[in-house]
Formats: sequence, C-alpha cells, structure tokens
Amino acid sequence: MKRSLRFYLALFFAKGTARVMKLVGRKGTSMPGSWAIILCPDFLGRMPRPKTIIGITGTNGKTTVSNLVEDVLTQCGYDFVCNRAGTNVATGVASSLIANSTLFGKPKKDLAVFELDERSSPRILPFIKPDILLVTNLFRDSYKRNAHVEFIQDILNTYIPDSTRLVLNADDLLCASLKPDNRRAFFGIDPLPGEENGLPNIVQDVRTCPECGTPLEWDLRRYHHVGRAHCPKCGFSSPTPKYRVTALDKRHSRMTTEGTEGSQDFSLPNTSLINVYNALSAISLLAEFGLTKDRIAQCMERLTIVESRYNEEEVGGRKLILHLAKGQNPIACSQACGNARQYPGKKTVLLFMDDAHDAAHSVENTAWLYDTDFELLNDPSVVQVVTAGPRHWDSYVRLLMAGIPQERLAHEEDPLDAAEHLQLADSDAVFVLYDLYSVDLSKQVKAKLHERLKTLPPKETHSQEEEVADHEN
Repeated sequence: MKRSLRFYLALFFAKGTARVMKLVGRKGTSMPGSWAIILCPDFLGRMPRPKTIIGITGTNGKTTVSNLVEDVLTQCGYDFVCNRAGTNVATGVASSLIANSTLFGKPKKDLAVFELDERSSPRILPFIKPDILLVTNLFRDSYKRNAHVEFIQDILNTYIPDSTRLVLNADDLLCASLKPDNRRAFFGIDPLPGEENGLPNIVQDVRTCPECGTPLEWDLRRYHHVGRAHCPKCGFSSPTPKYRVTALDKRHSRMTTEGTEGSQDFSLPNTSLINVYNALSAISLLAEFGLTKDRIAQCMERLTIVESRYNEEEVGGRKLILHLAKGQNPIACSQACGNARQYPGKKTVLLFMDDAHDAAHSVENTAWLYDTDFELLNDPSVVQVVTAGPRHWDSYVRLLMAGIPQERLAHEEDPLDAAEHLQLADSDAVFVLYDLYSVDLSKQVKAKLHERLKTLPPKETHSQEEEVADHEN
C-alpha cells in the first residue's frame, strides 16, 4: 500500500505519543500502535516492513519459543526489532515497527521477530506478510476467544499469505494440515525408548481422518491430539518431520535431534514434554532461518526459561516450583497438572488459576474447569491440593468431582492465606500453579512459602539424577 497523508499523521502522532510515554516512565506499552491504528486502520499495511520478518504463533508455547529464538539471535549478533516488551496483537506489532522507524517510517533494522496472537491473524498477517512463520500447536483455548480449535485453524488457513514459509508441528495433525500449498518444514519427536501413550485426557479434538472421516488409529498419543496417527482406510498419516528428537536424556537435560545437517545434541532449559517441543520448534525455526546446528547448540547451552513461566529452587531439601498455568486454557492447565503429578517424590500443590483479567473486566466462564484434567492430581504422590482465588468454591467442587479425597483438599479465597494451609513437612516438592495475570501474586506466595520452608527441619537431598532415576523406575 502507498503511504497517504492519513498514514503520516497517524505515524507522527504515534511517535509523539511514544515520546510522551517515555518521558513519564512507561515502557512496553502498545499505546503508540493503538493510536496509529485508530487514526489509520490500515496502518500496518502502509508501514514499510523490515527486509525479513519471522513470526511465531500457536495456542501454547509461543512466548517461550519467541524468547528462545530472540536470545539465540542476540547471541549470534543479529540486530532486530521484536515485540517482547509489548503485546502480541496488532497494536503491539505496530508499536514495535514505529519504535524501529525513522521519522518518516523507514525501518532502522532489517530483521523483525514477532510473537503473534493467532486470533489476531486477520489484522496482522495480510499486512506484515512474514517470510517465515512458526506455528507451535493448535488447541482450544479461552471459551470467549478460541473455544473451537477448527475455528482458529480456519482463520490461519485464510490469512497466512501464500508466500510465507511455514514451520509446523508434525505431531499435531491440526497444525500440520495448515496451508498445504505453502513451503513447509515439519518438526516432531520420534517415539522414544520405553515411551507409552500419555495419561487419558478429557479433551480430544482430533478423532477422525480429515480426508475420509474414518476413526484414526494412534501409533502413539502423548497428550490430547499430539502424537502420531494414521487412517486405516485411506492411508492418511502424520507427516514425516524434517527435524526430529531421537533421544531424550532427562538426567542431564539434553536431547538429540536429527535434521538435514545430521545428528546434534542440544541442552534443554527444562525436560517436561511441552518444553521439549518448545525447544525443538525454536531450533527448527532457527535452522530454517539459516543458522547452523552447531551454532544453535552453542547458544542453547546458555538459555533458560523466563522465570515468570517456570521457576524451581531448593529450600531445605525441598523443591519450590512456580509453574504458569494459563487460566481458561484447559490444555495448558492440564499440562501443568500432569507435570506436577509426574515430578519425582511427594508433592503438595497450590492452585490459583482464576483469570484475574476477566475477574476485573467481564465474567469468567467456568466451563473450562470441566475440560481441564484435574484428575491428574488424583494420585497417591500428590499428598495435598489447595485451591484459591475468587472462584475457589467452583474449583473445589471440580477437584471433588475429579475423585480427589476430601481430606486431601482445602480451599481459600486469598492465595496468601491458602499458602498457610499447605502441609509442607512430608512433601518433597511444592508446586504453585498460577494464572498468566497473577505473576506478581505468585511471587508473593513464593516468598511466604520460602519462609515457611526455611523453618522446617531439612530434608535429605537427592541429586537430580537420582530423582529422575527413581521417577523412571
């Protein structure tokens, strides 16, 4: 699109807004982009784009993967613009482009890396036209926005440009079916030695063959619809990945991959299944961008997951673990519950997963509680579950329906009060599962639990290798 007088007025006003926001000490705001789009609705289409744009989207993992990709590119010396400090919707992308431009909108940097909200695709993708787009996975999400996964799949199929090269999850049949006529590269995890089907899940959004409607046969189902499947009638099957995890060493937090350049070992920030997929997707994207496997591996040695997403420390021989569980997202919450269950030793779990943003601005639909696999916490290794938040009664009823014995349950409205009710003495690990909008509150809860744990008699500590070995046995 050509630049118009309206575009330049929006650009100048947005730049003035950004200057004012900087003077008053407000950073990471999308207000400049908001004003630009209000004044010129097709602003993104008229804004000059950097020479190369990398996009990262999907239901779960896109923030973690974006951070991994950006950290590797920074270590490799690339100078790029990104929306890490802003939002992943159209206004956040516009704000980042405005900040990266001259007075008249010319890009200052040739590379951009954008985390993109999949629901916002119609307002972003046709305008910025990413050169490479990674899609981590596709699942149902918030009932208000993304309750039906095929609705999101259709949006992406409609608005991803035909020229965009895609990096897709081969183990997610919905994700793998996107834009079949585009250039595509797939990533996936091979069946690992001794690996069995995952624990049962309530939600299973892929049951029949997308080609002929015959019930699919699963060669391996890891969780929900992630795994390898084929159709016994027409021969449809999961695609063959270009980038594959062939071995996973949880004791040393490493994985082995096979790609076009051969085999390579990579360090992992975290060995939970979802984070193995996150790391693999970042590696695949960087390889498609043009980095060598050796360079990626060298950079991965120094990477960690952002602490607001996952944090683990030891206090008096016990693990204190903060684990993000996105409220109203049944898949993400189920994965968090599964990670708590599969963690070695005896666990105490504190939940406050109510959507604090919805509580302040609208009405939360509690139906998502019944799509979440709280049954995963009904395990002898989970000695206590305490739920908190404005809807603690709703989640308490749901936990009872999951079959968790009443004597192992407690509930409080205030998470800080709930932290006082946790039975810590017999636990080897304490999990705090919290909502995306409760990060600050989770830090307060962590501080309180940290003080409580310090007052307890120390527990005998085991090395991580011993813990993993005991768990695998």
